Amino acid sequence: MRGNTRQLSQIVQAMDETMQGRAIAAVFGATGGIGKALVATLAERGWRVAAGSRDGEAVPGSASRFTFDLTDEDSIVNAAKALVPHAPSLVVVATGALTLPGGLAPEKSLRQIDPVAMARAFALNATGPALIAKHMLPHLPRDRRSVFAMLGARVGSIGDNRLGGWHSYRASKAALSMLVRTIAIEAARTHPQAVIAALHPGTVDTSLSSPFQRNLAEGQLTDRATAAKRLLEVVERLTPAESGGHFDWRGEPIAP
Repeated sequence: MRGNTRQLSQIVQAMDETMQGRAIAAVFGATGGIGKALVATLAERGWRVAAGSRDGEAVPGSASRFTFDLTDEDSIVNAAKALVPHAPSLVVVATGALTLPGGLAPEKSLRQIDPVAMARAFALNATGPALIAKHMLPHLPRDRRSVFAMLGARVGSIGDNRLGGWHSYRASKAALSMLVRTIAIEAARTHPQAVIAALHPGTVDTSLSSPFQRNLAEGQLTDRATAAKRLLEVVERLTPAESGGHFDWRGEPIAP
């Protein structure tokens, strides 16, 4: 415990030295394909960026880094403690898993549903992001606009589901959309200028989509830098009146 306290103190001190004079953004999942591109794009636009990952890996364009594990609430608590003194006005949860650790692909039929794999999908795609919201949202600025965004997925839309399959992934992303809505309702009572939203980046050229790119139509695959810029353009346009919604990379609402 003493070692953890010392490490947290060092992280806070490092952030104190770097997070000065600019708007601050925190990216959870900063070493993933989209997360890394978001960090770089935010830095290009003048933001001070705290980059969070499981290993605390340095990310080009980030002013500082922190560690967290989606399945370990204590690690998220410690990350929040390091970030809170600097009051980030933008928090992006750029995490998610389609193919689970160990190479377990999404189910194609009911016969393939496995309760352990389904629980893991929910832990990574819904529960973990909800825990980040639990510990970060109360500390967003209350006197000005702020944004808390999580990466959603169009396949999590119940109304848009025409193909079936991918049961655990679809259900966990649908759960994320519901969490965004309920979190937004609660946050509006204390942070009336906050925007809570799920964002669908489209099909981006990352390790998440890599196993499924072969059958994509021409032009459907987006490079990471373009996806990050589009998502941030949506973030800039969203208003508190739209808080609780799920939006694609064009800023169009996605049906629940």
